[in-house]
Amino acid sequence: MKNKKQLFIFDPAYRGRTASFTLVIAAYVILQALRSSGNLSSLFASLLVPVTCYIVAAIGLNLNVSVSGELNLGQAGFMSVGAFTAVCVSGRLVAAVSAGIPRLIISILCGAVIAALFGFAIGVPVLKLQGDYLAIVTLAFGQIIKSLITNMYLGFDENGFQFSFVENKCSLAPGGKMLLNGPMGATGTQRIANFTAGTVLIIIALIIVYNLIYSKSGRAIMACRDNRIAAELTGIHIANTKMLSFVVSAGLAGAAGALYGLNYSTLVPNKFDFNTSILILVYVVLGGLGNMTGTIISTIVLVLLPELLRSLQDYRMLIYAIVLILIMLITNNEKVKTMTKSLRSRFAAGRGADKKEAA
Repeated sequence: MKNKKQLFIFDPAYRGRTASFTLVIAAYVILQALRSSGNLSSLFASLLVPVTCYIVAAIGLNLNVSVSGELNLGQAGFMSVGAFTAVCVSGRLVAAVSAGIPRLIISILCGAVIAALFGFAIGVPVLKLQGDYLAIVTLAFGQIIKSLITNMYLGFDENGFQFSFVENKCSLAPGGKMLLNGPMGATGTQRIANFTAGTVLIIIALIIVYNLIYSKSGRAIMACRDNRIAAELTGIHIANTKMLSFVVSAGLAGAAGALYGLNYSTLVPNKFDFNTSILILVYVVLGGLGNMTGTIISTIVLVLLPELLRSLQDYRMLIYAIVLILIMLITNNEKVKTMTKSLRSRFAAGRGADKKEAA
């Protein structure tokens, strides 16, 4: 019994979870050591926070796409909601909260909650659809959100908030501040995001997703994905079950967007366009549907790859596309899959023999 308790993290049900947390913690320790010793270039140091943001958004989308089985193309829209909510909250709390960490936590929480509320509001009509129709509606949502923020003006002064749409009609008193400035987005934002907060956010996202997957609600979500009619006949409420994964995915995207927005002094709405949603989906697909560890690795590689190829100038995007195609071909090759399964079987057999010898 004692051996089982000591080795439960190596059981098949926990192996993926253990690998994900080990990878995140090991990467954080190594990168922090490189930064403190001055061996990490300024370029890669500037990419640490964006990488963590994309990882959190990809983990949330993986929950939506793989566990729930719904194709969501509006993840960038939820990120934009979280980003601009956090920027507004942070800008308003500058005078109220002097320390950076509490303001960062409050801003991320507000971004996640508002994005989750948007996810709930969108999910009510959207989750009645399936397949391509759901993808089209979520894609439209992302474009609508981008258009709304592009035409939004929000500021505050001693008299309170002032808001206008399409045209800037805000007349702020001396000492007032514009939080959103139409197509220019958010400007003059104090950069309070950091790599430690991004790593903690990844760990929190993994805890939420893994606990949901292994819970009764997670099994219900997968039952709805595999056979909608059979799940409904067993008493599972389809709409509420799918809504849970959709709202959690939106909340994680909002938290990721909040941290991303607080990492730049200027943030424009066009940053969260259709291409961003497709990029996050690519991270999920290349990492493997349902494979959170693979999603983390693919996100890191695909975010850093264009920067590694920057010296090649005009050819770097061509090489980037070729690498994507090769990865897709390799990961979907039956021989590679068979070889991987064989290695896993041998590893499991060897571990089983060691347990017998120890007994």
